[in-house]
Amino acid sequence: MAPPILYLEDIRLTFGGDPLIEGAGFAIEARDRICLVGRNGSGKSTLMKIAAGMIAPDSGERFLQPGVTLRYLPQEPDLSAHPTVMHYVESGLAPGDDPHRARILLDSLGLTGEEEPARLSGGEARRAALARTLAPEPDILLLDEPTNHLDLPAIEWLEAELGRTRSALLLISHDRRFLDSLSRRTVWMDRGQARSLDFGFSKFEEWRDDFLEQEEAERHKLGRKIGREEHWITHGVSGRRKRNMRRVDELAALKRKLSSARGPAGDVKIVQSEADASGKLVAKLDNVTKAFGERTVVRDFSTIINRGDRIGIVGPNGAGKTTLIGLITGRLAPDSGTVRLGVNLETLSIDQKREALKPEWTLREALTGGRGDMVQVGGAAKHVVSYMKDFLFSPEQAGTPVSALSGGERGRLMLARGLALPSNLLVLDEPTNDLDLETLDLLQEFVADYAGTVLLVSHDRDFLDRTCASIIASDGDGVWKRYAGGYSDMVAQKGSGVVARKAQAGEAASAPRRNQPAKPAQDKSRKLSFKQKFALENLPREIARLEAEIAKLKAALADPQLYSREPAKFSALADKLAEQEASLSRHEEEWLELEMLREAAEG
Repeated sequence: MAPPILYLEDIRLTFGGDPLIEGAGFAIEARDRICLVGRNGSGKSTLMKIAAGMIAPDSGERFLQPGVTLRYLPQEPDLSAHPTVMHYVESGLAPGDDPHRARILLDSLGLTGEEEPARLSGGEARRAALARTLAPEPDILLLDEPTNHLDLPAIEWLEAELGRTRSALLLISHDRRFLDSLSRRTVWMDRGQARSLDFGFSKFEEWRDDFLEQEEAERHKLGRKIGREEHWITHGVSGRRKRNMRRVDELAALKRKLSSARGPAGDVKIVQSEADASGKLVAKLDNVTKAFGERTVVRDFSTIINRGDRIGIVGPNGAGKTTLIGLITGRLAPDSGTVRLGVNLETLSIDQKREALKPEWTLREALTGGRGDMVQVGGAAKHVVSYMKDFLFSPEQAGTPVSALSGGERGRLMLARGLALPSNLLVLDEPTNDLDLETLDLLQEFVADYAGTVLLVSHDRDFLDRTCASIIASDGDGVWKRYAGGYSDMVAQKGSGVVARKAQAGEAASAPRRNQPAKPAQDKSRKLSFKQKFALENLPREIARLEAEIAKLKAALADPQLYSREPAKFSALADKLAEQEASLSRHEEEWLELEMLREAAEG
């Protein structure tokens, strides 16, 4: 077995207070594929910086084999010292590295190299940093959140590029699909320790849950043993004093062991303030077109959005996802076509830029608006410190300025601020950026249980698959189409993933020009089954029957004397109405899904 080309052993580091890293270590062998996972704040990025030689630990050993080359991709690259992107990328090359590879990578990533760093978006800066990191083809690549701020074509291009590289990989990412595809080993940062699994990320979550269950069982057994020892000391028959003192000392040691065992970090508790229900119709778009100058971003688009829909909106950067959201929510007027909005809509938008957070605010001020110590959540007042704990903030952070928070903490703060407001139409613009996997799980559950309608703009393929019942995807040139199911279902129906947008004359490209489409779906995925065809033909009659019955029930309940005259009958009718309305909603959603499948099959 070949020796590791880099290893860390017994690494310890403390930034005041409790140790961040306690005795952690792992080894990287040639052409390894390792993902480094853990909760936000668990020390993943810090351990990666120690591996990169950027931070010296308090104690422990870091060894890099002589002659081994290493490159590190930071979460927030700094290009400010360079006049152009090309200068920035070429400054990362060592003597003997191929300068042509830098140009090829920039071209593949949709950059010319002539861009001024000060004018770059977050995604463009990330692509420039990727080109600088990948160009030397080092022996080891340390990549901290490489997919952040990238669109789907860029993520899929990067996934393919890293799949081909001969470099060993150490990856930190919240993108499950990305980690599933690339990792072969997993290192889990947990309470200061680095626990290793000789499988990729696909096996990690089941292994982690089993580990935590076993650990909880061990803590329970230790607690019971302490209870038995305390009972013996208090009620047992006294023996020789020396023996008694030995057992007292053993009991004290057991208690120290139990108290020093750090349990797993708590979970985010997401509770949302619900507004009154919207009408059944949320929005209906008929042949909507919107252009900016000579560029048409939405062309002749029609769709119906009903209460309870979970819709993902996908496309490359610059395709017009934000414009489409604006048209659906009524914030933008179309150039042609009509938009009909439903009644009683209360829209809540949580965007990726987090511009609503002022850097000088403290955490307390951001949550309370600077008014006292209480937050209104779900119609009830809750103390701000208690609400902070629900989102994994410690009481000591109440006075921490927003500018000092990490990216993941700012993401959780935006969720905490937004979800305290009542809404029945939730617009999430890249909500997964910087969130750890456990918080993503809880956000996924929240979206699934949300009583209203969700519009989700995301580049996270796994999150889209887990949360969305339909996808509106850009087909380029302002054409948008709606597909039933999640992102993988869209790829199967369409025959490819999201394709990079072609830059128009005089416009910088905003996504990689080289994208490898998925394999075309087989024809059978496009056809409706006999059962689906039968349902599509018969559902309209059933919907009409339910609507007629609901109208009769509402007419009966409209009698102002019914409740006082026959309260039991009133209750029975009200229950029946709720049951029929729920049934109508299910039938309408089923019909809409089948109709979209039919359109996809015919289109």
